Amino acid sequence: MATKSLQKLGSDLAQSNKQIEILSNGIFKTGELPTFKDKISETSQFPIKAKKLEILQINVGYMCNQVCDHCHVDAGPDRKEIMTRDTMRQCLEVIKNSGAHTLDLTGGAPEMNPDFRWFVEEAAKVGITDFIVRSNLTIIRANKKYYDLPEFFKKHNVHVVSSMPHWTRGKTDKQRGDGVFDKSIKALQELNAVGYGMPGSDLRLDLVYNPSGAFLPGDQVAMEKDFKKALMDDFGIEFHNLFAITNLPIARFLDYLIASENYEDYMYSLVEVYNPAAVENVMCTNTLSISWDGYLFDCDFNQMLELPVNSKSRHISEFNEELLEGRNIVISQHCYGCTAGAGSSCQGVVA
Repeated sequence: MATKSLQKLGSDLAQSNKQIEILSNGIFKTGELPTFKDKISETSQFPIKAKKLEILQINVGYMCNQVCDHCHVDAGPDRKEIMTRDTMRQCLEVIKNSGAHTLDLTGGAPEMNPDFRWFVEEAAKVGITDFIVRSNLTIIRANKKYYDLPEFFKKHNVHVVSSMPHWTRGKTDKQRGDGVFDKSIKALQELNAVGYGMPGSDLRLDLVYNPSGAFLPGDQVAMEKDFKKALMDDFGIEFHNLFAITNLPIARFLDYLIASENYEDYMYSLVEVYNPAAVENVMCTNTLSISWDGYLFDCDFNQMLELPVNSKSRHISEFNEELLEGRNIVISQHCYGCTAGAGSSCQGVVA
């Protein structure tokens, strides 16, 4: 189990250009596997075009209280990148004036940003209809200053999307660290206690499953039933939906694939179950990702690979919705992860 980020360890894979080099060469350069561009060209789906903006996904910092094995952000306690209040104000102006109806806050642990609550309170005033916070759950139990987060979320009708690798202690702690499972269960019970996830409740509580190894997630509907039964039987926990998300071969998961000698097999697996129907609804077509320092990306994964939007509007300070709409989405081989099987996005399957 990792205790430091790749950046802190001085790993080559902490550099985005090194990751892109790996994804661009080897089996893709030799033609053993088709590049993602070539694959979507077979079905006349290149280039992928941005549609009307619906979701602003804002990464408010890479700081986190966990160091998870699969993390594509390479987040951790040693990451100090954090969004400032000035950048948040620029984001608020965009929220007010854009056509986006959903604000999706992510990290790291977004709650660790010292201006997190201020940002939530200010954003709640500008008419967002769906307000998402992506929580790792354990942050709620990490420190007394976070204990009231369930009540805070409830006050602002925040849609809580929480990481939960498995309904068993062993598999969860293997991926996320010792003690994570027990803290996650406690946090879920506290969210239930204020009304989150309960039948008929408008306080949305969804869970996210990521595979713990070099394999793809199973059927989302079947997994949701298993999760619901196990968590209710063992802990009395209720939640609304389970999102099964494919791990993309970047950052720490790419490091794991290479170290375990599973990289090529995993890429073969992604390409073999490529689904052209999933391309139509990939999240980058209606989502804009904003980094902690205000730069614009097609998705959170491109943000981590430092692949900016293909537009003259590249920073929140120069945001122009007209320029961004209809742009060509920037792609590389990691995009196979979002188009494998039923597809994958931050909202679960897409096809």
